[in-house]
Amino acid sequence: MNHSNIVGGSTAKRVMACPGSVALVNQMPKRPSNEHAARGTLLHNVIAEALEHIKPLQDFIGTTYEKQTLTPELLDEKLRPAIEALNEIDPNQEMEYAVETRVGFGDFLPGVFGSTDLLGRIGNRAIVLDWKFGDGVMVEAEENPQMLFYAAAAMRTDKTKWVFAGADEIECIIVQPPFVRRWVTTRARVEQFELELARAVKIAQQADAPLKIGDHCRWCTAKPICPQMTGIVERTMQTQVAALDKNMIAQHLANAEILENWIKDMRALAFQVLESGSAVPGYKLVAKRATRSWADESKAVELLGDAAFKKEIVSPAQAEKLLKMKLPPELVVSISSGSTLAEESDPRPAVLQIGKQITAALSKL
Repeated sequence: MNHSNIVGGSTAKRVMACPGSVALVNQMPKRPSNEHAARGTLLHNVIAEALEHIKPLQDFIGTTYEKQTLTPELLDEKLRPAIEALNEIDPNQEMEYAVETRVGFGDFLPGVFGSTDLLGRIGNRAIVLDWKFGDGVMVEAEENPQMLFYAAAAMRTDKTKWVFAGADEIECIIVQPPFVRRWVTTRARVEQFELELARAVKIAQQADAPLKIGDHCRWCTAKPICPQMTGIVERTMQTQVAALDKNMIAQHLANAEILENWIKDMRALAFQVLESGSAVPGYKLVAKRATRSWADESKAVELLGDAAFKKEIVSPAQAEKLLKMKLPPELVVSISSGSTLAEESDPRPAVLQIGKQITAALSKL
């Protein structure tokens, strides 16, 4: 399904925080699809068709989309938990619903639209549900701009207004197997969001629409050409890190993830330009390092005999998939591979630097 080039559900947070990003993003070439995006689309397509036509999930095994295939393992890992979550949300199977529906704002915000995964109604509660099949960032439902966007757009779309007619509550639900996150809000909150969105869209249409960096930059395709981003890079390179105090280091760390994403996207953009046949001064595409492999595996086995194979025990995670059960706790131990940097708000406890503390204590004796 096409996406609005002004603002959609997945870009609402960015556009509202950084209206100037709209013009920059529209200057960027379309990003090529990747295996993760294709797998997500495959899973969305299958669950939508299964719900719309009330068909069992196993009927879809072998379904493909852009070289991604629905395997029994992928079905068990992603789709089955998603359906089980839906059964918990609607235990009596009384919900009326619509899947994969285009919703928009009509004359209120021309050209602004998106696609909802599932809209439903149970009693006096309207439901806006979104499937998230990625394994990366955990998505919260509370005050989620994408969910508020879908609710506001669906309330203005003729074929989906029935979901909200007379509803006392609106529930936004993120199903990200194996997690389900739910948030109940009101029509007034959705209408307030709609006004905030309209204000951002109006500002975005101005030639001097402001730019602002923040966590909304993570998925912005315009990072490589954003003046705010390039300004951060220039200032960081001009600063002598050794001279920074601890507060300044913390301030720079807050921008580290933004910078890393900017660098990653800049490399991806250069690769895309070169791959299309255009030139990037000072750079070229070269073949990756070659790795040796057997030209004829049967002859290799003949030469090596039993030495051609090695046995390796499966990991606990692989074992649970094979057995389709949780392993007894006494069989498994979790060992950290080391320390990593995290924000103070991270729920994990800080690592106790025992070795350094003992050394410091001994040095005082």
